[in-house]
Amino acid sequence: MNDVLDKIDLKIIQLLQKDAKMKIKEIAAALKMTNTPIFDRIKKLEKANVIMGYSARIDKEKVGLHLVAFCSITLDKHNQSNIKQFETEVKKLEEVIECYHIAGMVDYLLKVVAKDMIEYQAFIATKLAALANIGRVQSSFVMTAVKDDGVLQLL
Repeated sequence: MNDVLDKIDLKIIQLLQKDAKMKIKEIAAALKMTNTPIFDRIKKLEKANVIMGYSARIDKEKVGLHLVAFCSITLDKHNQSNIKQFETEVKKLEEVIECYHIAGMVDYLLKVVAKDMIEYQAFIATKLAALANIGRVQSSFVMTAVKDDGVLQLL
């Protein structure tokens, strides 16, 4: 797929971000088009990995995950093998739901979910501390999620 998405593609993406279960027929009606071109466009967007997949947004509280923390990580040594090793290992930690390699005062920012502070403390002590090359860990805890919709504004 070329690098340029037209307005119809962007509208399709916008609709699917808000409701991934939206049917082809509903998208076509919203865009005043027929089903076939909508279906074809969605398949092209999927094949090009513009649409990388579909998932359900879950209320963390309702599934017993009451604590969300942002964990800032600074590595001791910054060479390619240490960075690759850290990234490989952190991907295996189920409590880590997002991980970003960032520029600035720290090297990585992790979004971590846990049942409570006791579970989070165990995660830090037994799993995160077990990773090689970690120099410093600083945690910030979410008090309230002000905006957490994950929708990209494309139009």
